[in-house]
Amino acid sequence: MMNALATAAGHFPDSSDDTTASRPGFALARWFVALSDADAAAKRYLLLLRFAVINLIAMALLGAAWIKGWVDLILAGDSTRQVLLIAGVFAYGLVRCGGKVLITSIELNQISNPHSAGSSRVRKYLEAINPHDAQSRALSASALKMKLMSRIASIRHIANSLVFLGLLGTVIGFIMALSGVDAQAAGDVDAIGPMVTTLIGGMSVALYTTLVGAVLNIWLMINYRLLESGTVTLLTAIVDLGERHARA
Repeated sequence: MMNALATAAGHFPDSSDDTTASRPGFALARWFVALSDADAAAKRYLLLLRFAVINLIAMALLGAAWIKGWVDLILAGDSTRQVLLIAGVFAYGLVRCGGKVLITSIELNQISNPHSAGSSRVRKYLEAINPHDAQSRALSASALKMKLMSRIASIRHIANSLVFLGLLGTVIGFIMALSGVDAQAAGDVDAIGPMVTTLIGGMSVALYTTLVGAVLNIWLMINYRLLESGTVTLLTAIVDLGERHARA
């Protein structure tokens, strides 16, 4: 991949020959044009690149929310620290998703040259179906599909758990809010202030945990859909390659 980037970089004119090339916007545009014209090796890690772009955009939005003070507001309003728990589960899921995206990208790269990839999944599949008939190859393809889908299923489960953790925080928040309400003391002016404070604190926990759980679920599910599409592409490519080798 680095060789392809170096080749692409070689398409740039020297800054002494073209003064406009020294402009940052022009140079960036020329670089992307050079990458689009480079060989296939420049696009070998396209799935990983998409993963990086999606999460860089999400990180930028998170940074903007931090600058606006919204993140500090949520952390200050959550007295139970459930938001930190939800964020920790999300971070674990995102790291695992990134690792699986990397593995899928590597296996997609091995499609073009499966026999030089050592003991790769592609090569093992080709060796497994080589002496078999069409029905046996169909069974092997179904088994491969189950293995690939089970490999990414944990990311979907983690993403779904973020919503449940958010709903759990909602329930806990409402319990906290209602625990400070005393109907008998409603007529006491001195008791109204503490009751309102407890009510607001509980509602803050309920709403903030629900919000964080929903937002992080969407973030992780976008990455899961990207991983799922890459896995489907990998499965289709391996099965198609196996059929072409079986007919050869």
